[in-house]
Order: sequence, then C-alpha cells, then structure tokens
Amino acid sequence: MRRVLPPLGSPLQILLLACSFALAGYAGLRLLSGDRLGVALWFVGAAVLHDLVFLPLYAAADRAVTGGLGAVGRRERTLYVRVPATLSGLLLLVWFPLIGGRVATRYESFTGLSADGFAARWLWVTVALFGGSALLLALRSRREAVDRSPADR
Repeated sequence: MRRVLPPLGSPLQILLLACSFALAGYAGLRLLSGDRLGVALWFVGAAVLHDLVFLPLYAAADRAVTGGLGAVGRRERTLYVRVPATLSGLLLLVWFPLIGGRVATRYESFTGLSADGFAARWLWVTVALFGGSALLLALRSRREAVDRSPADR
C-alpha cells in the first residue's frame, strides 16, 4: 500500500513552513537581544567546529562500525549502534556543561537544584540505550533464526 504524500508546495506545507520561520525568527530576536556578538560567534564557531572536526570524526566512526559489523548488504543492523550512539551524543551535546561540571554554581543559583550527578546519569542513560538496543538486536536475530526453515540452514 503506497502512502499518499501531499504535493510539494501544498497550502498546508507553505503554512507550516511560514509558521516555523516565524517561530525561528522570534526565537532569534529573543536570543540576540542580549549579547549579539557572543551569540553570532557561538553559531559560527559551532558550524565550523561541526563541519571541520565532528563530521569527519563521526563519519569515520560510522564507517568503522559498518565495516566491523560486516554490514555489507545488511545496513539495517547498523541502526542498533547508530541510534543509541546518536541519542547519547545528542544528550551529551545538550547537557555538556552540566555533565562536565562547568556551570554548577550558575545552574544552582538559577534553578535551586544541585548540579551533581549529571555525568553519572548520562552514563546510565547511555548504558540503557545501548543495552536496550543490544536486547532488541538479540531478539530480532533469534526470531529470524527460528523463522528460517530447516532447508535454509
């Protein structure tokens, strides 16, 4: 059964795109109302750092994983490593100052909560993500082995 997608440029798509641009513009104005130069430098630095450092690093890591898993013709198996690694990396990126213990006093003064334990919690979430992914892979592999007929073995 084919999924019917609206044509590109449908009124709904244009409306949603206009709303997302309006929201991004509003967020940008609110963000830039304080330290404009600092925010602009942060964005440029993040783009350069991502494109010149991180992209080659995680592309090389992905090639190593796909080669190490013998994923020629079986690329869907690499998702069991890619998804938890991506989610863990995203959590690290978002919470890096707290995981690294760099903003404890500022965080505590704004929220009234302790900044202790973020690194341990991030590690436990990462372990749970990879453990759950390994469990799903094992269950899928077992189901495929059981589903194979004796003639295929």
